[in-house]
Amino acid sequence: MREASQAGPEEDLERRVELLFAPVHKRCLGVAVGSVTALSLFLATLVHMLRSPDAGYPLGLLSQYFVGYSVSLSGAFVGMGWGFLVGFVAGWFFAFARNTVLGAFKLFFRSRAELAQTRGFLDHI
Repeated sequence: MREASQAGPEEDLERRVELLFAPVHKRCLGVAVGSVTALSLFLATLVHMLRSPDAGYPLGLLSQYFVGYSVSLSGAFVGMGWGFLVGFVAGWFFAFARNTVLGAFKLFFRSRAELAQTRGFLDHI
């Protein structure tokens, strides 16, 4: 058996294609997107408070969507929790939708290829 470094170009291409179309782990993507969203909302609130709380982006409008959020230190932590929750759901749903669409395409193309292989066989019956 050849080593991975000595694999032929076709085998290398097959491995790359398998990695490209591998399913995404929903929970891991949810945690990653949730963490980034939580940290971004937390830092945006702190920067807004430190620079100019009266001018700039109206972050206070987020309180319409996130219960308990305000442009304050305690509101930054509340926003961090809401940001994680919203980011987690968005990341999980994106991974779910991607896996579903790729699975449907895989089923379609595999069925099509199998039909093309057996087409000649059915002509001889």
